[in-house]
Amino acid sequence: MSGKPGNQSLHVAAAAHKDEFYTQLADIESELTHYREHFQNKVVYCNCDDPTVSNFFKYFSMKFSDLGLKKLITTCYRNQQRDLFSQHDVENAVKLEYDGFREGDRVPQLQDIGVTQLKGDGDFRSEECIELIMQADIVVTNPPFSLFREYIRQLVDYDKKFIVIGPRNAITYKEVFPLLMENRVWLGYHTGDMEFRVPDSYPAKEHRFRKDENGNKFYSLGNAGWFTNLEIAKRNEHLILYKSYQGNENEYPFYDNYDAIEVNQVAIIPKDWGGAMGVPITFLDKYNPDQFEIIGITKTWFGGATKAYPRQVQVSASGKRSEVTKLNDGAALKIDGPVEKTYYLVDGDHYVQKFARILVRNRNVQT
Repeated sequence: MSGKPGNQSLHVAAAAHKDEFYTQLADIESELTHYREHFQNKVVYCNCDDPTVSNFFKYFSMKFSDLGLKKLITTCYRNQQRDLFSQHDVENAVKLEYDGFREGDRVPQLQDIGVTQLKGDGDFRSEECIELIMQADIVVTNPPFSLFREYIRQLVDYDKKFIVIGPRNAITYKEVFPLLMENRVWLGYHTGDMEFRVPDSYPAKEHRFRKDENGNKFYSLGNAGWFTNLEIAKRNEHLILYKSYQGNENEYPFYDNYDAIEVNQVAIIPKDWGGAMGVPITFLDKYNPDQFEIIGITKTWFGGATKAYPRQVQVSASGKRSEVTKLNDGAALKIDGPVEKTYYLVDGDHYVQKFARILVRNRNVQT
């Protein structure tokens, strides 16, 4: 992997995607309490964290002795174009290193925190930061969501253990899903709604926005979640299945273009079906690799569909027909001429495309 990043892409991400989101301390504490045994005598690297505001740095520095850490390293991206990315006090990219309390101290002392100015801008793909990744045992941070594909691939390529926050819909990315399917990455304990502090320059929003009593701005995201490759107890929990396929076949229709049944709720996964089934992506919150095998996803890029369709004509609830290049999830289709492969259920003379489904098989039931 090249040590020379395309820094311009990070500049664009900063300006266009507004990727500067600061994780709240309560969310960090709530998740990381499940990983305590992994930190003993380890070097933790937070490579997307402004030390002047990062709650990851605060958490690990205050919990340093409690967790038995060996060293804490923190760096963050610092655009050389003033104020484009960060609105805070440090104008040059810096590295912070901390290796524990002095004897008798109960909190970190400034004089014990090594501060070094980086030669570059602290981009996680830079040679300096890659050298630090190589020194680290575990990487823990909240990377830019717009660069999540590249970020998580870097961690996997360098065979690093990690606990990072990302967009929940990354589950369906063609760069990320294969890692989930191969059990090289999995979900942590919390996915869903999370609130992040944002810079003062970010605009107020009509929804999912608030200011605290000090004027700090917060955005709430409904699609955030933790991704990790550290073993956690949740991953070994057995999903209890109570519903039967036998006698309820009409509740589990087959896809028209893939040999699998549609299961539209995790709660109704049948206990006696050993073939392929399409389940909601929320299934990954309950996924136990000893109980289930992930075999695919109902996305065109994945392939696997057994049938191509004619031209797509979307039919609205009022019966209005219109040609579309990509059918909306959950919409109806009437067949008229060529169309990309995707996954459909038949409903009379219509074809209904489902939201993205994870294709799985129960390891404990014979096909």
